[in-house]
Amino acid sequence: MPLMPKRVKHRKQQRGKIRGNATRGNTVAFGDFGLQTTEPGWITARQLEAGRVAATHFLHREGRVYIRVFPDKPISAKPLETRMGKGKGETAHWVVCVKPGTVLFEIGGVEEELAKDAFRRVAHKMPVRCRMIQRRHGI
Repeated sequence: MPLMPKRVKHRKQQRGKIRGNATRGNTVAFGDFGLQTTEPGWITARQLEAGRVAATHFLHREGRVYIRVFPDKPISAKPLETRMGKGKGETAHWVVCVKPGTVLFEIGGVEEELAKDAFRRVAHKMPVRCRMIQRRHGI
């Protein structure tokens, strides 16, 4: 089942602009390897779920997969074949706005080659370009 908030303060949001690079959530925090975005965009809850399923299926239940983002932006849509006007449409789906540098997924407890192959499968499901990064142990 796709991720979505249990409740929100405001039912509908404006689209907004995605500017700048990620300053928070841009390093590996929980696992050993991370999947980091290199361009801005919206990722839907369905795409996140598809990525999670692809990673866990490829890893055969070994290691651990962490999802570092949560879809909290409602995207509204009017029904098909509806005339213009009559207000803003109802919420159709939920997305997360990602900036370049945001870590989407993390994997821990597996070798680097296995994580690389798993992230390659996950990256094919994402609408933005991604790259794999490692935890920095020196800091």
